[in-house]
Amino acid sequence: MENAVKENPQTPGYGLRREALSPLETLAQSVSTIAPTAAPVAAIPLVCALAGNGTWLAYLLATAAVLLVALCITKFARYSSSPGSLYTYAATTLPPWLAAASAWSLLLAYVATGSGVIGGFFHYSNLLIRDLTGHFVSTGLLAILAGGACMAIAWRDIRVSARLMLWMEVLSVAAILIVVALVLVRYGWHVDGEQLHLRAMTGGGLRLGLVIALFSFVGFESATTLGAEARNPLKTIPRAVIQSALLAGAIFVLCAYTEVLGFHIAGQDLGTSQAPMHVLATIGGVSIFGIFIDIGAVVSLFACTLACITAAARVLLLMAHTGLAHRHLRATHIRNETPGRAILVTGVAAVVPVAILAARGASGLDIYGWLGSLATYGFIVAYALVSIALPSYLRLHGVFRPGAHILPWLAAMAMALALLGNLYPVPEGPYGKLPLIYLAYLGAGLIWYWFGNRKKQEAGSS
Repeated sequence: MENAVKENPQTPGYGLRREALSPLETLAQSVSTIAPTAAPVAAIPLVCALAGNGTWLAYLLATAAVLLVALCITKFARYSSSPGSLYTYAATTLPPWLAAASAWSLLLAYVATGSGVIGGFFHYSNLLIRDLTGHFVSTGLLAILAGGACMAIAWRDIRVSARLMLWMEVLSVAAILIVVALVLVRYGWHVDGEQLHLRAMTGGGLRLGLVIALFSFVGFESATTLGAEARNPLKTIPRAVIQSALLAGAIFVLCAYTEVLGFHIAGQDLGTSQAPMHVLATIGGVSIFGIFIDIGAVVSLFACTLACITAAARVLLLMAHTGLAHRHLRATHIRNETPGRAILVTGVAAVVPVAILAARGASGLDIYGWLGSLATYGFIVAYALVSIALPSYLRLHGVFRPGAHILPWLAAMAMALALLGNLYPVPEGPYGKLPLIYLAYLGAGLIWYWFGNRKKQEAGSS
């Protein structure tokens, strides 16, 4: 049963469970959306195929770019908390149509990320099932089961989902760090000269690898969608955003260096490896950890799907309040205090593309790459718009200082370069169609905004 949205006269609650999440549970939302286990297993080999011995540098530069955006977001988060996340920040000072663009971009980003990681989920799930039973399970069935389970958990209780995401990530990251530590203890007392001197790395390879490295971080800001549910949000959310960016950056740079080192030792090509952590576990002398890490990858991807649906539903909830989405999506469950209808819509939107692509024969890793890249467009645009909006926001609150415009413009420039890296040279195959899909989606969202705004003006003048 669902009810009308309840609001606090000072800070809107939107019918969500107010101050239900501890700082650690709030941090879990951002960490789970990043899915730190997925990068060492799936993303780092892709970056290595492009950047080679510069893989660690690509992740170091990506960490710096993400921290620029994170610092911008935290300045907003110190003064405002809302389920709308970056959309709320952009709407404060940007023209309404740009704020609408940020909302639709952010919604697509979370939903498409959820779709992509469902693809990764059924890929690694089937690998485990094959190793254990010798058989495969229908990929469409696995996608539906994963999406349905995530929707049910997100609908039931935000505290349950936050705690579940937290422990899933802790266990899966711990297994990877143990393997990394063992490899470094056995072989890493000397510096890997090939990596240090960036041997055979090209500028173009580093640029393209940097784009994929940035995708490893997307969603680090999703704690901001818990503005109505986090305790002391004006303090805990800014900390969660910075902590998740720093934590992910440290893990990714360390894993990138160690994986390249390990494959140098093994005499294999990391860029073509389908199971890099299996190889690393064998080098570290704990081959049994390979299966644990595969399990951890499945768990982490499930947690990421849950985090994406949780974040997307709250963005959609606020969009319904501001007229960007249908008003019926404002409703929240009277007992669970979760946005049930928005969870259903975003969950179905995440599952359907995966089920269709899987039915047409696409592999889980292809789906992960395609939909993850589509999500990147949404994130980059939302990050850039928020960065551009920051100087006016600071002036609005009377805290603008000389030079305060430098940080947001550096962040916006970093996102512009990342976008250019996605668009040029034009990617081959399905990747070349993704910008058109994003633009068509964004155009439809802006047309919806225009019609809704026109109706409001007509109603106001009558």
